[in-house]
Amino acid sequence: MKDSENKVIIITGAGMGLGLATAKELASKGSKLVLVDYNEKSLTDAKAEITKEFPDVNIINVVADVSKEEAVKNYVDEAVKAFGRIDGLYNNAGIEGKQASITEYDVNIFKKVIDINLMGVYYGLRYVIPVMQKQKFGRIVNVASVGGIRGVLNQMPYVASKHAVSGMTKNAALEYGRDGILTNAIAPGAILTPMVAEAFKQVNPENPKAAETEYAQRNPTKRLGQPHDVAKLVAFLLSEDNGYVSGQTIAIDGGESNIYGNS
Repeated sequence: MKDSENKVIIITGAGMGLGLATAKELASKGSKLVLVDYNEKSLTDAKAEITKEFPDVNIINVVADVSKEEAVKNYVDEAVKAFGRIDGLYNNAGIEGKQASITEYDVNIFKKVIDINLMGVYYGLRYVIPVMQKQKFGRIVNVASVGGIRGVLNQMPYVASKHAVSGMTKNAALEYGRDGILTNAIAPGAILTPMVAEAFKQVNPENPKAAETEYAQRNPTKRLGQPHDVAKLVAFLLSEDNGYVSGQTIAIDGGESNIYGNS
């Protein structure tokens, strides 16, 4: 996919999981990367891991809490200062929060989930889009979730925030398509990332592996997704090879969301 070569891509939540997997995929295609995460050690380790595998990759790291508007503005400014442009934004940073019923949910955790998952995505759009407008080109991928297209028991703030991400994606596509900016969202199902592994620990603290196995049996593919399954789709959506897909929330869940409510 040569249309990703030398493209400048910002990845939030780049220290692990889907962010790191996508960073590696884009590095393999010659993209220039701006890795953003609140955890400086994770960022340092991610950069080292990527550079070891792809020695010629051009990477800068920016430590930022995406729930803070000034921190988001700063990572955008740092990207422009380093590379002069921004071709793609992978708005990936997010948290699950905790699992609890609506009436028992900790309000402070609820607000934190909204601040990171919803406002963090909004701030990214707010500050990256003007750069892309000047270029008359841009590709944005926001991370929703299957929790952004259906309900998930005991995860109300997560579901609310991810539905909001899907809605913001539609609006961004409508408002900025004329500027050559295509905006999409992805809706991963159970992809085996550290965050999902932690969720399985909450479901079955004594044997989280059993919880993984049980969950996988519900899927038509009889397996959990892997980060590289997501990374390849994101890389396409961020590239010039994607010329006309915009405003979509694309499920990456092995087809499982098609059976919810019917079994």
